Amino acid sequence: QVQVVESGGGLAQPGGSLRLSCAASGRTSEIAGAGWYRRTPGKERELVAAITARDEDYYVPSVKDRFTISRDSARTTVYLQMNNLKPRDSGVYYCNADIGGRDYWGQGTYVTVDS
Repeated sequence: QVQVVESGGGLAQPGGSLRLSCAASGRTSEIAGAGWYRRTPGKERELVAAITARDEDYYVPSVKDRFTISRDSARTTVYLQMNNLKPRDSGVYYCNADIGGRDYWGQGTYVTVDS
């Protein structure tokens, strides 16, 4: 059974950094493409950053030049490096991974940016 688990969330001060990880495990664990989504109170879950199977990346304008999505060489983990964090970046971050042609969601990891 394939599982996707996010980690790396927590509390950061404005201007600080966090690195989120999205790790896949199971019989099939190579991640083709993946996206990081953010859910905040009163808003729908939105796509923040994505990486394609060919390692092309995409960012929503509000995080461009601050966030970087990447993956490990084994293609089983996708990262989201978040720099110069702002309070509006707070929320629950979810990873959606395309593994073996199916979409898998993790349970989410909380990010709080507050002084």
